Amino acid sequence: MKGLPITTHQEHRYHVTNEDISLPVAVINKRALEHNMDWMQQFAIHHNVKLCPHGKTTMTPAFFQQQKEKGAWGITVATAPQAEIAAHSGMTNIIMANQLVGKTNMAMISRLIEETESQVICCVDSQTNVDQLNTFFAAKGQTINVLIELGVEGGRCGVRSHDDVMTLAQYIEGKPNVKLVGIEVYEGVIHGGDEEQRVRDLLTSTIQLGRQLLSDKLLPPLPILTGAGSAWYDVVAETLANLDDFEAIIRPGCYVIHDTGIYLEAQEKVMARAQKNSGFACDLGGDLTSSLEVWAYVISRPEPNKAVVGLGKRDVAFDAGLPTAERRYRNGKALPVNDITTTNVMDQHTFLAIPTDSDIQVGDMIAFSTSHPCLTFDKWRYIAISNDEHVVEQWVETAF
Repeated sequence: MKGLPITTHQEHRYHVTNEDISLPVAVINKRALEHNMDWMQQFAIHHNVKLCPHGKTTMTPAFFQQQKEKGAWGITVATAPQAEIAAHSGMTNIIMANQLVGKTNMAMISRLIEETESQVICCVDSQTNVDQLNTFFAAKGQTINVLIELGVEGGRCGVRSHDDVMTLAQYIEGKPNVKLVGIEVYEGVIHGGDEEQRVRDLLTSTIQLGRQLLSDKLLPPLPILTGAGSAWYDVVAETLANLDDFEAIIRPGCYVIHDTGIYLEAQEKVMARAQKNSGFACDLGGDLTSSLEVWAYVISRPEPNKAVVGLGKRDVAFDAGLPTAERRYRNGKALPVNDITTTNVMDQHTFLAIPTDSDIQVGDMIAFSTSHPCLTFDKWRYIAISNDEHVVEQWVETAF
């Protein structure tokens, strides 16, 4: 299996730079990982909102448990199988920020309700789905908790108007085996200019909508109001901060790993807004840190200005930017990487543009940072956890 040592060391310590591990290998820096978890948990506490991280980024039960231990209210998932993983990882609050459709998927959630202590909450945006859920869970003698998803025009799922939310809430009221417990939004699909103000407007109007539902007794006391992916979590948290009539929950996910691409760019905007609006960054201890690198060997230098690395689409994300060379080693010695540019990625190969006089040679080890960690994680069954000296003492197992 890729990314693992061939033999077990007695002390269970493996030096990446000493070639103790098969390459390519995905490696997470333990200090950066824990810093990111602590940082976001403190952010949520600062804004008096609950943190329910999206687990699809890593689908790593060990990380779910760490996040819970550090104070996370629960975990967010996208599918019924992911909810199963979360429940069996010990998560008691699980938001499925998606629609629950299909008898087998419903049966998975039914089994979790029956056999575990987990509270699973899914989204609805149609009377048809409400009918399907009510029929299935009535036959099981169970009740499924749901959030109405409020979407935006041109976005993905979700009803498109407040009137539609009111109509659907009234419809759910007549379905004894479906219980409405709140409202869910996803602001990450808002594009087209003036996004920050539009996100604020969406959340402000959703609070007003929720209060109307409370006034009409279509929601229970202290219902859930949840939003926030990894790009606008600061604006969402600021808008939902200190509500006393809702359980305000944010759901960022990529912060755990962070990156040097699209989420670095998003976080730079978060920090700029923080300095302008509230200054929270000064209170939380620095910033998020990219914690994941994928290491691989140079396997060919077929042309003067080209090197080929044994790393490809089967190993690293390529949808939101190409991997970036961060460090290079030969025989345990660090070498410069400032003359290396990634130009293309194929299934098992990454192409590098290098100067003609570069000393890069076959066998050199290069560590690459990534953009969009979600699509790196799902390519690995085991991921190494290292210290700052690139010594690995632990592997975590993913569950995709």
